Amino acid sequence: MLKQSLQQKLQQKLSPQQIQLMKLIQLPTQAFEQKLALEIEENPALEIGKDNSDEFSNDNTDEYDDSGTDTIETEINIDDYLSDDEIPSYKLQSNNYNSDEEDNRIPYSAGISFNQFLLSQLNTFKLSDQETQIAEFLVGNIDGNGYIRRSIEDIVDDLAFSENIYTTEDEIEKVLKIVQQIDPPGVGARNLRESLLIQLNQKKETTERKIAIDIIQNSFDLFVKKHYKKLIHKLNISKEILKEAIHEIEKLNPKPGGSYSGSNSNVEQIVPDFTIKINEGNLDLSLNARNAPDLHISKDYNDMLQGYAKSKDKSKAQKDAIMFIKQKLDAAKWFIDAIKQRQQTLLLTMNAIMQYQKEYFLSGDERKLKPMILKNIADEIDMDISTISRVANSKYVDTPYGTKLLKEYFSESMKNKKGEDISTKEIKKILQTVIEKENKKTPLTDEKLSSILKEKGYLIARRTVAKYREQLDISVARLRKEIL
Repeated sequence: MLKQSLQQKLQQKLSPQQIQLMKLIQLPTQAFEQKLALEIEENPALEIGKDNSDEFSNDNTDEYDDSGTDTIETEINIDDYLSDDEIPSYKLQSNNYNSDEEDNRIPYSAGISFNQFLLSQLNTFKLSDQETQIAEFLVGNIDGNGYIRRSIEDIVDDLAFSENIYTTEDEIEKVLKIVQQIDPPGVGARNLRESLLIQLNQKKETTERKIAIDIIQNSFDLFVKKHYKKLIHKLNISKEILKEAIHEIEKLNPKPGGSYSGSNSNVEQIVPDFTIKINEGNLDLSLNARNAPDLHISKDYNDMLQGYAKSKDKSKAQKDAIMFIKQKLDAAKWFIDAIKQRQQTLLLTMNAIMQYQKEYFLSGDERKLKPMILKNIADEIDMDISTISRVANSKYVDTPYGTKLLKEYFSESMKNKKGEDISTKEIKKILQTVIEKENKKTPLTDEKLSSILKEKGYLIARRTVAKYREQLDISVARLRKEIL
């Protein structure tokens, strides 16, 4: 049975402009510049650079009769775009951008790629045509770290199907041995163990290196798990000799491909979104000028609009043109306003964070970092938590103590024996210090670390210690063991 009924609902929806503003706020400096360039390319009514024209002076706008506003069927009020306000909306712009500022775009390193570098070395070997093709195929399968992560059987099949080369696993192994002779040492290996062996075999033979080869070849698992006593017993050597052999292994490169610096890839570069400086005991905050470009409305679009305003009889084509201009002007006005709002939001949020962590920014002592969550800052500046999250998520701040990711200053709180709230970052710093000072011959277990922290007044369970240790990228006690 069908039944009709009325129902009232109260819903809150974000407008497309609000959604776009949230996306703008989330962008770091480099991504914001890309978005800005895209917007300027897509909207001809929006221009970048200082606007020194006088086309919006009162002398120009006085020519039009305000009482005779022409409203066409599209409900476009021409005067909305040709007003003689004291500050015309077309002149909405941010003017704290230095056009002479140093170009900080991501640089590119020159040179040939890693793959090309490897291929160029094959010419030094005497190979048959088929062996050359196989060698080039193998080099093509070497990843950025210098490894071939595929089985010989798969390579044989791929050569047959994709290159029409029919070969055997033995021939592949033979050519692979040749590929493994090229620089950098260790390249072309199928796993870490093989790469270390290649590097050791290419070095001049010594007693320590012979033992190191024996360890990697026959006792790799014991070495990885740092069972040094078992290695001494198995190899029948002294602790000093084992120490020297392990030192030889530690000098090898676990990622041989990473040693090549000539690849034509982007050089990693962090562009800080904020800068904090200490000036006579006070903190000074500034926003990267690249976040505040000069934007204004195109003069050509204004001239077109003035021309249509003078026309008394408007054709359908003219009305369509006015509609197009209106859409572009609306988009340009909104984008300029959105950038201003973005700047204000970024500065307001960062200033609140700076004041909240003032003791840290003045001293650089991480133990003075206060527990701080998103809600603390949101309540401080009366903004939504999601907005604070967008600001903090991918922004960097340049401080006297280095460039830091903004979200690193946020941490949960815990209570010490005195009932005081302390930051988890402070606990992690103390945990790291304790581990650095431990006896590497008998590293501290998580249980022992928990007891030490409790003695210092931090009531931390063993599983919490393990979690913090993993977050600090510190291995378990067994893997921190060293021969002293």
